[in-house]
Amino acid sequence: MQIIKGGLEISDEMLGTFAPLVVYWVYSGIYLMLGSLENYRLHSKKDEDEKNLVSKKDVVKGVLLQQAVQAAVATILFAVTGNDSEAALAQPASLIVLVRQIIVAMLILDTWQYFMHRYMHVNKFLYRHIHSRHHRLVVPYAFGALYNHPLEGLLLDTVGGALSFLFSGMSPRASIFFFSFATIKTVDDHCGLWLPGNLFHIFFRNNSAYHDIHHQLYGNKYNYSQPFFVTWDRILGTYMPYSLEKRTGGGFEAKPTKDCKDN
Repeated sequence: MQIIKGGLEISDEMLGTFAPLVVYWVYSGIYLMLGSLENYRLHSKKDEDEKNLVSKKDVVKGVLLQQAVQAAVATILFAVTGNDSEAALAQPASLIVLVRQIIVAMLILDTWQYFMHRYMHVNKFLYRHIHSRHHRLVVPYAFGALYNHPLEGLLLDTVGGALSFLFSGMSPRASIFFFSFATIKTVDDHCGLWLPGNLFHIFFRNNSAYHDIHHQLYGNKYNYSQPFFVTWDRILGTYMPYSLEKRTGGGFEAKPTKDCKDN
């Protein structure tokens, strides 16, 4: 598809490459403006400023680097699968097929990220030199969602996304919506807020409180699942249930159950 606006042609492939990047900063920006809502925060603003081990300037630089790599890989991927994409456009997928593709892509991305994420915790070398960079954000916030070591960003997010695109059989047009949605979900999981009426909290057990547990020292070996479901955590015994309690001074705190915490 070519979207023509003011004489400018924008292909599905270009939108599939850059729309998720724009969505990331727009959605993060909304949460940045809501960050002063102390009564809905999972950690105080003071904790965010004092406990995190990396400056926000470095976080922005790290995310932009990952997005540059992501855009480069997406450009190559769309170029390599160009003929298949043209065939898909010639025969548009039915709604049933599209839903099936999205579900398959979600399951593939969840599976890839669970096992890669867990391995980066189990392997001490990988954790120390690569994955620990993401855990410098003890108190997660929205635009830090993709703050990773560049190698982790490539392996965990970019390769995982490429595999979900290839094996689901979705078109570049479908990928615009899938990866934009996955981006919004990832940002939401790191937003550090528990807002009333948030649909992600209603429909997904894997949410900002669930992932916040993982960013704490006691939850470091639990709640690896991301970005959609908690299936693999439940199957493989790394699921840490929690209760959401009012925090003294305002806001909420996600507390693990005592049994899991003792383990």
